[in-house]
Amino acid sequence: MYSKELTKGTLQPIILKLISERDQMYGYEITQEVKKLTLNKIDISEGALYPILHKLEAKGTLETEKVFIGKRVRKYYKVTSEGKKAVEEVTEEINNFIATLNLIFNPKPII
Repeated sequence: MYSKELTKGTLQPIILKLISERDQMYGYEITQEVKKLTLNKIDISEGALYPILHKLEAKGTLETEKVFIGKRVRKYYKVTSEGKKAVEEVTEEINNFIATLNLIFNPKPII
């Protein structure tokens, strides 16, 4: 598992990208899907997840829908039309960042 310091800046892009690909997701589902996709290398705690979800909702990037399951309420998050542009931007930014890190950690030999 990666350290919290290493993953901290990537959680918001990960969450946004995942929700945009699945149409809508609820909190626990997000944490489990991230674990599954990363082979347990990234673990998003509820303490990290929900502040990010609430911030994205407040910015208008995400919207929520409450669904009653028995006596419980499940809150689903969905990327808004405005949020779709944010997903594209953050995906481009993270891919550029990865490419930049590769320049440092996997330099090509000088011929």
